[in-house]
Amino acid sequence: MEKTWRWFGPKDPITLSMLRQIGVEGIVTALHDVANGEVWTVEAITAMKNYIEQGGLHWSVVESLPVSEAIKYGGQERDLLIENYKLSLENLGRCGIHTVCYNFMPVLDWARTELDHAWADGSTSLYFSRAEFALFDCFILQREDAAQDYDEATMAEARRMAVTLTDEQRHRLVDTIIVKTQGFVNGNITEDDAEPLERFRELLSLYKGITHARLRENLQYFLEQVMPVCREWDMRLCIHPDDPPMPLLGLPRIVCNEADIDWLLSCVDDWHNGLTLCCGSLSANVQNDVPRMARRFARRTHFVHLRSTDVLPNGDFIEADHLKGRAHLVEVCRIFEELNPDVPMRVDHGRTMLGDEDKGYNAGYSFHGRMMGLAQMDGVMAAVKSQK
Repeated sequence: MEKTWRWFGPKDPITLSMLRQIGVEGIVTALHDVANGEVWTVEAITAMKNYIEQGGLHWSVVESLPVSEAIKYGGQERDLLIENYKLSLENLGRCGIHTVCYNFMPVLDWARTELDHAWADGSTSLYFSRAEFALFDCFILQREDAAQDYDEATMAEARRMAVTLTDEQRHRLVDTIIVKTQGFVNGNITEDDAEPLERFRELLSLYKGITHARLRENLQYFLEQVMPVCREWDMRLCIHPDDPPMPLLGLPRIVCNEADIDWLLSCVDDWHNGLTLCCGSLSANVQNDVPRMARRFARRTHFVHLRSTDVLPNGDFIEADHLKGRAHLVEVCRIFEELNPDVPMRVDHGRTMLGDEDKGYNAGYSFHGRMMGLAQMDGVMAAVKSQK
C-alpha cells in the first residue's frame, strides 16, 4: 500500500520536509480555505498540487471534498450544490488527482467525548464515553426525547454526572463534541462561533423528519448525479464510514456495517463508487468483523485508514495501539497486499506523546503518535510482502 499522511496545508506545523524524512510517499489533504459548497477551481487545485510537489511529494488523495448539508437532507439548493460538486470533481480530474474521500454523516463528522484520555505510559488518545455523550445530549443540548436513545445503565451514569456538572466540564464537552473535532475539517461550526450550541441546534433541526430510508435515498441521488463525471474523469469517490458507526443525536447513520456498505456499492454499481475502509471507525461496532469486510470489499476500496479501537464492556471505546485492538490490522494489511496492493493508506489518528501536546496539532492528528503508527504499519507491510 502507498504510505500517505493527512496534512492540513501550508499552515500545518508538520511540514512536508518532516514527512519526507519519516517515509511518507503521498499527501492526503484538501482546500480547507474553500467554503463548503463552493467550486474548487483549477487554479486553487494547481497551486496546492504544485506546493506539495515542490516539497518532494505528491497529492495522492483528497480528504475531504465536503458534501454540503443540503445535499444530505435534500434541501431546495441541493441540485445547485451537486453541480458545484461535479465541477470540483472535474477540475480535480483535469489536474491529475483522482481519489476523493467524503462522508455522508449528518451535522457531525466524527464524535469523541475526550481528546486526551490518559494511558498508563503517559501518552493520551481519543476516547468515546457513552455516558458522557448522553450527558451532553440530554442535559446540555437538551434534545427532545433524547433519553429514549440510551439504555438505563447509561442514563443512570449520565444523571449521576449531571448532578455535579461544572461550567468548565460543560464547556469542555461542548468544545470537544461540536467544535474541536469538527472545525478544522471544513466543519459546520468553528471556534469563532459565539454560540456553538445554538448553531448546532439549528443544524439538527434541518434533519427533522429525515429517516434512515430518506437519507439513503438522498445519498443514492447524489451518487447517481455525480457518477457520469466520475466515469469521464476517472474519479474514485470513496465514502468514509460513520464514526462512530451508530445513530447519534436522533440522526440516522447509514454507513455503519457490512450490510450498509453492500447497499452503498450496489445502489450505484460502478467501480468509481467506492469505499474508504476506515478500520478504526468500523471496529468501534462490536458486530463488525473488519478483516472479513476488508476481504469482501477490497476491490471497491480506493483508500484505507489503518487504525484500531478497543471497545469496553459498557460500549465505550478508545483508540488502540495500531498493532492491537479489534481491527486486526496485520490481517487487513495481508488482505490488501493480496487483493489491492496499490491502494493508498494512512495511519489515521495517533496517540499524543513526546511533546506533541504543546504543538497545537489538530485533535487526533499528532506527529509522534502517527509517526509511531506509520512505522508499525510499515514493518507489518514489509513482513507481509516478505511472506509472498
